[in-house]
Amino acid sequence: MSGPARIAILAHSTNPRGGVVHALELGDALVRLGHRATVFAPAAPGTAFFRRTICETICVPASPAGRDVRTMVEVRSADYVTYFERAENRHFDVYHAQDGISATALATLKERGLIGAFARTVHHVDTFADARLSALQIRAIRTADQWFVVGRLWRDWLAREFGKDAVYVGNGVDTSRFSPHADATDVELRERLGLPPGAVVFLSIGGIEERKNTVRILQAFTMLRPQYPQARLVIAGGASLLDHSEYQARFAGLLAHCGSSAAAVVRPGPLQQKLMPALYRAATSVVFPSTREGFGLTVLEAMACGVPVVTSRIPPFTEYLGEDDVAWCDPFATDSIADAMVASLDPVLRSRLIAKGFAVAARHHWATTARAHLAAYAKLAEPAHA
Repeated sequence: MSGPARIAILAHSTNPRGGVVHALELGDALVRLGHRATVFAPAAPGTAFFRRTICETICVPASPAGRDVRTMVEVRSADYVTYFERAENRHFDVYHAQDGISATALATLKERGLIGAFARTVHHVDTFADARLSALQIRAIRTADQWFVVGRLWRDWLAREFGKDAVYVGNGVDTSRFSPHADATDVELRERLGLPPGAVVFLSIGGIEERKNTVRILQAFTMLRPQYPQARLVIAGGASLLDHSEYQARFAGLLAHCGSSAAAVVRPGPLQQKLMPALYRAATSVVFPSTREGFGLTVLEAMACGVPVVTSRIPPFTEYLGEDDVAWCDPFATDSIADAMVASLDPVLRSRLIAKGFAVAARHHWATTARAHLAAYAKLAEPAHA
């Protein structure tokens, strides 16, 4: 591109989920590179994004949608269409969807001739029992004109399933925000969660969801707690638009039969972004044995804070992590998760994992991620797509 581009980045919500974190960090990095990026998300009146940004952010008025996932996807997409139907809101050179909701809206706008083309980042692909939801997800991928992925697993999937050639952009971490240096929020965080001084703290990020493997994390924690009776399991996050009630009921049933271990499980839910670095620093180890991820930003954030990570020996983690970077586990075997959690407490291994983690975090810059988009953005901004 010969000059600064005006880039609209569309997210599915204002909550601190991986795709939204990526959208905001991408927007900020693009501004630092001299472009004009605006991040959008549907939101109720009075709602704001979970953190401040240097890029512009706009909350699109969201209509009531209830908890039915298909209805929510259709309503949120329609909210986006209603907003961008107005000509005064379409002053961008590039439109970039970060998810199926916003991509469905951009596909509709493209079909109506209101925009020329759009890009889509495929962070990961969900499995839906609802045939209509599955069809919407496929449409939200097929109709894009440029594709980005944060992991090579999904680049290969797009090539295999749709014959699409996606650009790998990766992810990053802000090491000025996520660092091992304690501040006033560390005391606030520990007091808020009631964490005893010196206690072993295992931290799980992402709430209670099947792909986050929360049930097996709880089972593994219960197995090892007799050896570490003062240990705590903190399960943070969980702000999601999808319905995880069935899995959460399964988790609650298991927790009810955990005896004394149940009282050692701390569930603060989503926390303010300013507390997240302190939350990582409060952890002895971060336990992230996900069964399906686009990338797993939690891994980089934990590493930047100097915390060893337990994670799954599957892609995408095996794409960017070396053999000695984390405590690996089989995410489908509770014994393996428990063994990796115990291993992460070994002083010699911890020292190595912390050093390796800092090196991994240092290699992942948001500026690199932003630059990886620019060639595809330039194609979208060409007159043929106007």
